Amino acid sequence: MKQTTNAILMIRPVAFRMNEQTAVNNYYQKVLDGLLPGMINSKAQQEFDAFVEKLRAVGVDVTVIDDTLETDTPDSIFPNNWISFHEKGDVVLYPMFAENRRSERRDDILDTLEEKGFEISTIIDYTSAEEDGLFLEGTGSLLLDRANAKAYCALSPRADKELFIKFCEDFDYTPVIFKAFQTVQGKRKLIYHTNVMMCLGENFAVICADCIDDKKERKMVLENLKSDKKDVILITEDQVNNFAGNMLEVRGTNDKRYIVMSASAHQSLTSKQIAQLENHAEILSSSLDAIEACGGGSARCMMAEVFLSRPHGNLRQKIKVNFNK
Repeated sequence: MKQTTNAILMIRPVAFRMNEQTAVNNYYQKVLDGLLPGMINSKAQQEFDAFVEKLRAVGVDVTVIDDTLETDTPDSIFPNNWISFHEKGDVVLYPMFAENRRSERRDDILDTLEEKGFEISTIIDYTSAEEDGLFLEGTGSLLLDRANAKAYCALSPRADKELFIKFCEDFDYTPVIFKAFQTVQGKRKLIYHTNVMMCLGENFAVICADCIDDKKERKMVLENLKSDKKDVILITEDQVNNFAGNMLEVRGTNDKRYIVMSASAHQSLTSKQIAQLENHAEILSSSLDAIEACGGGSARCMMAEVFLSRPHGNLRQKIKVNFNK
């Protein structure tokens, strides 16, 4: 299994704003005073377009889909939470915590990918778990070490343990389960998505071990990474607040590797950390200030990796997974 891909799906926002439905447990979101909603969306579009341009300039195959005004989807810019793509032609649809995020799931996006030659054989649909109040928000909630068949998950209101284990059973991943915290007004609160405090590259891992308060869990996670020969790069909670955990390794022209992050994440890193990362790939960063502030997510959240193959002829089937607790 490949850990990195050259193909990325991104959704261009049309009505981006701070989503009040996600702010209840995403403590990274902020209100930008003095900016009208249209100005915030315009700023987000500028950041999005500049980001896409940088990715394409180094040879990353970016499929850009425009969001629609037909539904209220302020977080559509973060598609990796509702969908993931896998090498054998599998597409997974995930149950979402915020009701207004469920409208981000669009069949026409799959049609566009098929038109580009990507093969979709099976759709595995976990979304019925929403009826039971159970959620697992894609590669925001679960970090896949595809090469070593391990999946890491920091449990939260958006990452249900039993649903995560069900995913691991269905896709033959060994689950690595823990809890990760951040300090909010002097109290330790669960971090909403694993990919905010942790990134898995092909030969490296970026992680804020200090977010894992339980010492046994912390040791267990680090031992898993080290046993798979990952170069572990530790970051601080302050760097997590600057989205330094929210990176993604991708491939550009001639399979050259890039570690993609926001400008704020890049600026928060020490020279030693940058050197460690550059041992593995070239850093590519872009300013995402408005998106990070209002959305509470960053570069990695904006990119849904497409691991689908591109043979000729598509025949798609859908499997609805009933998950009753």
